[in-house]
Amino acid sequence: MPTARVKNPSPMERGRGEVCWVDYVLPPLPPGLTLRPIAPDDMDYLRGLYHSTRTDLNQAVDWSDEQKRAFSDMQFAQQHQYYHEHFPHVGYYIIERDGEKIGRIYIDWRRGDSLHLMEVTIAPELRGQGLGTSLMRWLMDEAARTTQRMTLYVEDFNPAYRLYQRLGFKPIGNHGIYSYLEWKPAP
Repeated sequence: MPTARVKNPSPMERGRGEVCWVDYVLPPLPPGLTLRPIAPDDMDYLRGLYHSTRTDLNQAVDWSDEQKRAFSDMQFAQQHQYYHEHFPHVGYYIIERDGEKIGRIYIDWRRGDSLHLMEVTIAPELRGQGLGTSLMRWLMDEAARTTQRMTLYVEDFNPAYRLYQRLGFKPIGNHGIYSYLEWKPAP
């Protein structure tokens, strides 16, 4: 069974400023899907995947395709660097289906009392086929199994917002263009 390296949330460890890593056994994934840690040779794929989410650039600015791509590449590089510098304990994974890359998912497995989804992106040609729903249900099952709530941020205009609402996520805060959503397992 696959494992993830996660930071031990022990208050005693945090108080001394030490980082303690533990192996966390991942729950079984939906059939046909696998996760693997991001590797250096995944960067071109991840950059292209990020670019596929920036369709807003096509309407927002009157730039050439080359300028839009350069701007999107810069944003991806900054996001990637920021995430890894500020959230080193998060699991950064490539989602694969039958050995083919189909997306990315970044999960904070142990954020105190919640399982936090930082990022999930499915390849554009595969969106709307239930893969996101399957992954969300998989994470929700794990949150319920470990009696944690599940949290995430989502842009208010992101089509995934409707998916999260259908799955029972409720808004508990707002941070600029992002809504902070929460799902709690039944008691």
